[in-house]
Amino acid sequence: MDPPHVTEFASQRYFDKLKQLAEAKDRQPLNATHLDGSVVSPNSTFILPIGASKLQEQTDAEILKTADKKRLNFKFRSIIPLRTSEHDQRRLSTENAHKKRAAFDQLFLALPNELKIQIVASLPLSDILNLRLASRSWHAMISLNELPIVRYHLKHHIPAYATRLYPVPEDRAAVNIHYLCGIWHRLHVAAKLAFLICEWITKELFLRRTEEQRRDFSVQRERMRRRLIPLLFTLFHFFETYRTLHLQYIEEHGHGLMKEPYTVNPIEAKIMSMYDDKTLLHVHQVFPMVVSSFCRRLRPPSYVGRVEGALRGYMHGKPSDEIYVTALCVGGLRQCERFWEIKGYNSRRGTVDAWYNSVTKSPATKTPAEPVGKPRRGLLGLSRKKSSYNMKDGSGPGSEALPPLPDTRTRRPSDAARRPNEATPPLSHGTMLESLVFDTSMSAGMPMGPLTREQLKLVIPDLPVLQQLWMQTAEALILDRQIVERPQDIKRNAAVMLDLIQEDGAAIEDEWWYGRVAPESVRPPLESIDEDPIE
Repeated sequence: MDPPHVTEFASQRYFDKLKQLAEAKDRQPLNATHLDGSVVSPNSTFILPIGASKLQEQTDAEILKTADKKRLNFKFRSIIPLRTSEHDQRRLSTENAHKKRAAFDQLFLALPNELKIQIVASLPLSDILNLRLASRSWHAMISLNELPIVRYHLKHHIPAYATRLYPVPEDRAAVNIHYLCGIWHRLHVAAKLAFLICEWITKELFLRRTEEQRRDFSVQRERMRRRLIPLLFTLFHFFETYRTLHLQYIEEHGHGLMKEPYTVNPIEAKIMSMYDDKTLLHVHQVFPMVVSSFCRRLRPPSYVGRVEGALRGYMHGKPSDEIYVTALCVGGLRQCERFWEIKGYNSRRGTVDAWYNSVTKSPATKTPAEPVGKPRRGLLGLSRKKSSYNMKDGSGPGSEALPPLPDTRTRRPSDAARRPNEATPPLSHGTMLESLVFDTSMSAGMPMGPLTREQLKLVIPDLPVLQQLWMQTAEALILDRQIVERPQDIKRNAAVMLDLIQEDGAAIEDEWWYGRVAPESVRPPLESIDEDPIE
């Protein structure tokens, strides 16, 4: 590519030269060789492991059909029908009838336990979570065998960069479905946000707005999206860990960072020490683009003036920097992704203001008001008679003759902790089933859940400035580690965009992010990214 003063970024000549570079790459050998001599295919499709593609399933089915055609049996014995007695025929007919009457769940439950767990572990995670809701026996079987299920998914479906940031706990009790679902939650947030950011970049920065232009740019857009997923996953880890360490710092020192003189943010430096040099440099180069796209999403269009804004109904201006910092450091990338998905500027700004007021202001206590107006009448003006039996307090005519309903529900162990004065009933078989259903690893909640009112009062006044978030600490550590020699060597703006859409180094990046021994998988379909609920 020519220097910026020769070729304008996102111009027609810019894209013509990209096509020329792509055609030149096509004439080169297809395989990339590492320094150690190993060869890696550049067309790796491993992005976000959700399931097998339909194309792969079709090819597998065609292979099986061809194998069945080749596996023809021309034995002479198979042509001559065997003579069977009447007794054998009746026995075979009864056995076939029993096989037809046997249900699938009975046949599955008749298998050995090791084989059942191996079959369940090979299913997608969404199917395993649905099986927990089928019955208590299924719930008990999956809850008691979480360790082999999680180990199978960690080996076959979780990328290497996820286990580097969230390593497998040493305690075997902590290797549970909640740990696995937490990783998938973060992966889905990163995949959704990467898709939304790529759509914004394609439209606003590369100016690919027509259907033909978007079709020609689809390969570069997909390449950019797959490279953003690991980087956004790392940012999810950064903001999640920052909020946790920030609360610990305030509890240990009795004050926040505002009353502490520092050159490098100690909390940010502690988190960035967990990242290797390549990860830190790549995330630092992409961080301004991610924050600017999020800030741009919450502002009205830049070309809209006061008159046009009044005509279009843009009554709100851009949010303050405190709202951006609070959304990133308190709500995390999941909260930013929720704001991004809201359509309509006024609806989006109203949601942002309502959320910010909910975390910064204490909720006012309101007493339920009496209904004002005429009483509701029934059909044809006939009023409906209310029930004379009140389930809550038992007041009303006829309540003295009816005894209170017994509480047949089994008390959870957590209820005994809330009411220590009450006697705990002895554990029975029903109590064990209830505790197995409710007291599981999934009751811990999703990653980076909402904070309490006391924690919000401690964290929000001590948040850093938006312009100082990540940037100063990361650049100081990059120079201190000598990842680059000069600050000018850190890529910015157009150079970062070019690195995201170019084809060079795709195979080596796949090996670095996902691991060399990771199996092949496909990208998630767009409809599953848009509509799949995370909670």
